[in-house]
Amino acid sequence: MARKVTMAMILTLAALMAPLLTGALDIGQIRALAARHNLSCILVFGDSSVDPGNNNILQTTMKGNFPPYGKDFFNARPTGRFSDGRLATDFIAEAIGYSKIVPAFLDPKLRPSDLVHGVSFASAASGYDDLTANISNVLPVSKQLEYFLHYKIHLRKVVGEKKAKDIIKYGVFVMSMGTNDFLQNYYLQSTRTEQFSLTGFQNFLVSCMSHDVEEMHRLGATRLVVVGVPPFGCMPLVKTIMGTTTCVESYNAAASSFNYKMSEQLAALKTKLGMKIAFVDTYRIVEHAVNNPTLYDLKETSKGCCGTGTIEYGDSCKGLSTCSDPSKYAFWDAVHPTEKMNKIIADEAVKSLGVELLT
Repeated sequence: MARKVTMAMILTLAALMAPLLTGALDIGQIRALAARHNLSCILVFGDSSVDPGNNNILQTTMKGNFPPYGKDFFNARPTGRFSDGRLATDFIAEAIGYSKIVPAFLDPKLRPSDLVHGVSFASAASGYDDLTANISNVLPVSKQLEYFLHYKIHLRKVVGEKKAKDIIKYGVFVMSMGTNDFLQNYYLQSTRTEQFSLTGFQNFLVSCMSHDVEEMHRLGATRLVVVGVPPFGCMPLVKTIMGTTTCVESYNAAASSFNYKMSEQLAALKTKLGMKIAFVDTYRIVEHAVNNPTLYDLKETSKGCCGTGTIEYGDSCKGLSTCSDPSKYAFWDAVHPTEKMNKIIADEAVKSLGVELLT
């Protein structure tokens, strides 16, 4: 017999939805939702925005496992995260309530028990286009997915076949990349610019992203959060290279239109695959913080905290002095956000995840 929907039930659902839809973030509510939907695992794919240290063991210069990186991480420890502290995915894990960080799958110190609540396969300097990763000798998405298969094997050994299958089924897959495809690959290299117009390259990247999502679905993914690219025209390094003190609007336009194309394709994939998919509009979040710093208790949004804050990142940031209070900065180095900015992004991602779980 069909259950009668009463006005009381509608009002109760509206009350549950209101904090998420209006922007208020209730961690208790998020954790209750996560428990109700058996959500205890986060599996992460992408670039430096979500790489907690996989690149540490690779033969690449794209690393951040030295000071001053990690200045505000637990015990001031540099882990390979390109930030002063935690990444957005670490804060998402904490919001769900099972762990304060998402460890790197290739970390030699990874414990079998860590596998249960998820890992990151992300690799700094990677992208949707395999060529982007190949330029820096890092892990393309295809290799990250290969490591995911290894993860599944190890997980089965820890918890058994059925439990492992459920962990994957109810877990949240996170994809965060794309910036390197434009900045390192398209704008600096000639291979793709000779093959594609900017619009054509955006469409190519969307097709790559779509293929990755379908492959994840084939491997068991049912819930996915895709993080859009930020307004990379506002990155201190980009402004320095372009000789301007203001955001480079042509680059921001490319980022914005790419995000739109991604969100459109994800909507189609959601219907086609029957997946729960949330899109996090990082462009809007970062742009709003850069233009309205006082709303986020920020004071500096035009340069990074490391060195001069205009050109240094990765190796060139190694051993340099930093600003006294990174929590007042939007950027940690000339490319990557501070822990404070990552937390702002994570809060938006958790709200998107919460709304998706309620539908």
